Amino acid sequence: MVHGFISPWRRVLSETTYSLRRGQFGRRRCFSLVAHKAELDKNNIDSVPKLPPFDYSPPPYTGPSAVDILSKRKEYLSPSMFYFYQKPLNVVDGRMQYLFDENGRRYLDAFGGIATVSCGHCHPDVVDAIVNQTKRLQHSTILYLNNAIADFAEALANKLPGNLKVVFFTNSGTEANELAMMIARLYTGCHDIISLRNAYHGNAAGTMGATAQSNWKFNVIQSGVHHAINPDPYRGVFGSEGEKYAKDVQDLIQFGTSGNIAGFISEAIQGVGGIIELAPGYMPAVYSTIKKAGGLCIADEVQAGFARTGSHFWGFENHGVVPDIVTMAKGIGNGIPLGAVVTTPEIAEVLTRRSYFNTFGGNPVCTAAGLAVLKVIEKEKLQENAHVVGSHLKERLTALKDKYDLIGDVRGRGLMLGVELVTDHKLKTPAKLETLHIMEQLKEIGVLVGKGGFYGNVFRMTPPLCFTKEDADFLVDAMDYTMGKMPYFKNPTFSNTL
Repeated sequence: MVHGFISPWRRVLSETTYSLRRGQFGRRRCFSLVAHKAELDKNNIDSVPKLPPFDYSPPPYTGPSAVDILSKRKEYLSPSMFYFYQKPLNVVDGRMQYLFDENGRRYLDAFGGIATVSCGHCHPDVVDAIVNQTKRLQHSTILYLNNAIADFAEALANKLPGNLKVVFFTNSGTEANELAMMIARLYTGCHDIISLRNAYHGNAAGTMGATAQSNWKFNVIQSGVHHAINPDPYRGVFGSEGEKYAKDVQDLIQFGTSGNIAGFISEAIQGVGGIIELAPGYMPAVYSTIKKAGGLCIADEVQAGFARTGSHFWGFENHGVVPDIVTMAKGIGNGIPLGAVVTTPEIAEVLTRRSYFNTFGGNPVCTAAGLAVLKVIEKEKLQENAHVVGSHLKERLTALKDKYDLIGDVRGRGLMLGVELVTDHKLKTPAKLETLHIMEQLKEIGVLVGKGGFYGNVFRMTPPLCFTKEDADFLVDAMDYTMGKMPYFKNPTFSNTL
């Protein structure tokens, strides 16, 4: 690829505009799909990849159309809510790794509701647990006894190492991280917390401070959080040398705090940040530094937890560390609003200094769903599947990277993978427009993927853990087909077939 070269593809995208509503966090992005659409239309339809067979057809949909829903959404819902695609998708049904629109068309869900659907859409075991508990008791309060919350807490604690066995239930990942940060501050008597640049930990008062992307931060008071250099193997200054990045945490403590801190919070793989797996050796070095400064280590497992990485049940286990506090949400409930904070009995004691209460945290319906999720992951060996299918998918995506210069990096673990698109490999210039275009075309073929990263140029692939090798092949074939129609990005030296 020529340094400083402006892609002719961008010149093609010039006249008729396609806009993604607030697709770049408030900025309208416009470009043309006419040239590509025409080329797709004139090609033999038989060459378009086909969805793997599936033995479910949804009942006819009789509700309002996508146009009607969009009209109501614009009138009655917050204007901050952006959406994907030129024509927003009206999703009305789901089964396992597939979603269906208002016309009954099936799509492969490679985004999983933002890494949230773990067992599969409407998994019968999870649905039965929810329905049965709802029929018996939908809500009471934790001031009374109920077996659902106790049984799930026990099962959850048994999935964690060491003395991590006291559970506080919340309704979301943001709530879980807020509580974890407060516990760390109470336990240590210190206020300062270290987070990573490019991190996302939530959008409430404390977690917005720990979040380190301007796209997700409002101009409100956010105190007591210091952001360390991100150990990003692709874009980071030290590549994959984790211990060199860790030195910055020591510097922050020495030159930005009193020398004692409340804690350190990080994801093992940054999700919103673009599926960035922290550099090897970083976590053990940082955890040691934090301990010496009197702080607690908080592992944010909201996206990487619950078997998603395949090799381990929790993301932090891939780094050989044991945190003091673990936060979780998303995959914990397969789509039910549920989160949790797990810590040791000693650390948990700090919340007895005052009254701590969460009205819906530990709701019997939600915790019944959570227990069902754990049972399904175990019964259907979804962790093993995430490892096997995720490894296959990553291999095929890596082969695709060798074929197209547009792909700068393929990364992640298990079924938490990212594909970063760039227009210049040396400068790593984000391919924002191309990302939007490919995403749109994938939807037309029948594949739904997410996007993330600070520049919005990373495909996020976090499907339900029941994803199959056939699904993975279809996803990569669809990407290959789409990118093969985009001129100037095919690597002329690549001759192998995928």
